[in-house]
Amino acid sequence: MITVHFVHGARSYLPELAAYQAHIQSLGHAVQMHTQAHTVPGDAQAVWWICGRVPANQARRFKGAVQVHEYASASVAPLAWLKDRIKQWQHPVPDFRVFQSEWVRQRMGWGDAVREPVPYALRDMGVPASFLTAQALQPPEFDLVYLGEMRRLLHFVPLLQTLGQAGLKLLLVGDVPPALQERLATLGHIQSTGRVPQDQVPSQLLRARAGLNLMPDVLPLSEQTSTKMLEYLALGLPVLSNPYAWAQRTARAHAGRVQLLAVQASAAQWQAAMQALPQRQTDRQHLVSLSWSHQLQALPVWAALLGDGL
Repeated sequence: MITVHFVHGARSYLPELAAYQAHIQSLGHAVQMHTQAHTVPGDAQAVWWICGRVPANQARRFKGAVQVHEYASASVAPLAWLKDRIKQWQHPVPDFRVFQSEWVRQRMGWGDAVREPVPYALRDMGVPASFLTAQALQPPEFDLVYLGEMRRLLHFVPLLQTLGQAGLKLLLVGDVPPALQERLATLGHIQSTGRVPQDQVPSQLLRARAGLNLMPDVLPLSEQTSTKMLEYLALGLPVLSNPYAWAQRTARAHAGRVQLLAVQASAAQWQAAMQALPQRQTDRQHLVSLSWSHQLQALPVWAALLGDGL
């Protein structure tokens, strides 16, 4: 049995870590999570870095380990390009790399396999299998629900005001930071749940008629997977989203389930969009490709990390 040591340094919840742990344990191996590299034992056999910065002096401690570097996203402004180049120049060469998408791989500067032939895999975000079977137990109380990073909603306060003008009720699932609370204080059409356990997220999202996806149209955010949109779709909810590159591709892939609406859309346009929404899907087995198990099972990294016998 091999223990895979994940070094993530994250203060926030990373759903992929729970998915990795479940998958590795299903293969008969063990997982330990670390927020600091110095807590990983020097005789570790497998070290998986969620990058972040990989300190070369720490990586050298694990001479006998297979080391994986995972890049879930590219750097954000300011100086995003420089941050990515510094990672490329300073990070030690691993045995394997994992990227969320080909765009992230190219953006990080590792698109030239001839120059540096490190094997890699692309691993998109996924959803727990339970999302594909969860069912609403009562009619929706809200028109829209928003899940995820609440600070980004500060970019969309005028849009949130327009929802009120359209007579639409919005549920926010998650912690609302003080700066946003101040902006929402006068908006009576918006309610929030506060932080909820992951296993209660489906029932909260199913309190609404449709999912709301809002993302600033700036790189790298506009190219990153919106996990909340995958979760909306997996629960059978139709989705309303502002248009940006990733959302446009997803709307094409899930034809009829995602409507794109400009940030400047009027109250009348929001009302029309809501009226045009399809019904919630109760049978979603055709969406099994969104599940974490589907995303992880075919990754070539497992043979490199755990051996051909797994």
